[in-house]
Amino acid sequence: MSVTELVLRLAIAFITLLALTRLIGRKEISQMTFFNFISAISIGTIGASLAVDNSLSIRNGLIALVGWSAFTIFLGFLDIKSKKARYAIVGQPIILIRKGQIMEDALQKVRLDIDSLNVLLRKKNVFSISDVDYAIFETDGTLSVMKKEAKQPLIKSDMNIQQSNTDVFPISMSVVSDGKINTKNLKKLNLDKKWLDEQLQSAGIHSVSDVFYAEVQKDGTLYIDNKNDVLH
Repeated sequence: MSVTELVLRLAIAFITLLALTRLIGRKEISQMTFFNFISAISIGTIGASLAVDNSLSIRNGLIALVGWSAFTIFLGFLDIKSKKARYAIVGQPIILIRKGQIMEDALQKVRLDIDSLNVLLRKKNVFSISDVDYAIFETDGTLSVMKKEAKQPLIKSDMNIQQSNTDVFPISMSVVSDGKINTKNLKKLNLDKKWLDEQLQSAGIHSVSDVFYAEVQKDGTLYIDNKNDVLH
């Protein structure tokens, strides 16, 4: 491949990709669903092949780019017009926390563990699962969170309610995860297994193995989420 042909291919690939990307729309960039991911990867691969692969003619490369982009636009049209097609193409949002209870089956379905869920919550400035009323895992991989009414900013800032600081610990900390005690965190809080057992007993729980997640709140109380929650 001569330098002139290489420059020509690069120019054609760049201009074509730019034009097709603008034609497809901003959604391809702003939302990375399964469909958008596959589409972006494929179009990028075809564009790269058009630019540097001399076994692929410029004509065939342009046909492949335009054809794939047309297919993407068509599926995007179906996404808008048909709810069934939208669910098949991009999937559905999944509720991970419902009415303050962690849905373990939903976590397994989206392949998230409790630590990953906590990371997503912290990115939403939520540092305790007990503050959450609903958490929904969106189709683009982001987490939407609705706090419990008592934890929403309106209560503290807009209503000018003076609250005394009753915090015992600087941050909420996990002490049970998927039925297993986190002894390291208990030691950090200067607590022990005996204290944990007493708290569980007072909540009517006789075995740590029945607990999916538990964390010590900043005020010293224990938030507990049982395994296999059933909500009616």
